[in-house]
Amino acid sequence: MHVTVRLRRGFPSLRRPRPYSALMRAFGAGRERGGFRLVHYSVQSNHMHLLVEAKDRHALTQGIQGLKVRVARVLNRIWRRTGPVFADRFHDRILRTPREVRNALAYVLLNARRHRIPGPSPDPYSSGHWFDGWRHRRALADDAGGIPPVSQPRTWLLATGWRRHGLLRLEEVPKGAPRGGQRRGAGSGGR
Repeated sequence: MHVTVRLRRGFPSLRRPRPYSALMRAFGAGRERGGFRLVHYSVQSNHMHLLVEAKDRHALTQGIQGLKVRVARVLNRIWRRTGPVFADRFHDRILRTPREVRNALAYVLLNARRHRIPGPSPDPYSSGHWFDGWRHRRALADDAGGIPPVSQPRTWLLATGWRRHGLLRLEEVPKGAPRGGQRRGAGSGGR
C-alpha cells in the first residue's frame, strides 16, 4: 500500500538533517506494530511517501496513526512547539499488481528525481540505502549503517513480485503520482 502523509502548512522543511534524523528514530521505533509494517519511505519538504504492509484496514489506520504520533512528538521537540503537526487525513492506495508495486517503489524511492534533485546514489532522505532491488547495486545497505528504520517486506508483491518488471535504476525518473486511493481520517478505520 502507498500512503501519503502531509504536514500542516507553515512548518520548516523535513529535508534537513536534524528533523530527518528524528524521523528515522521514530520510523525505527514504529516500523512494525500489530499487523502493520513500514517497508519504505521518502521524506519530502512537507510530506512523506510510505510503502507499508497491513493485515487489514484497522492495522493500517492504527499503524499510520502510531507513526504520526511518534513523528509529531519528535518534530515538536525539535521545533520547540506543541500541537498538531499533520493534516487530519492521509491518502492511501492499495497496490494490486507487480507493475503497480514497481511503479510505487520507483515513485517513492526516486521521488527526488521528479523534483530534479540530482545524485548518483539513492535520495538521502529515503529508505533507498536499505533497498535491495537496485539494478546496479553498490553495497548501499553496508554504507547505511545501524539498524534499518524499515521492516523487510513479507508480501509476495512487495518482496519479489514487482521484480518481474525489472530492478530499479538510480538514474530512473519515476512517472507521476499513483492515482486512486482513499482519504482517511487520522483515527478512523472505516470508509
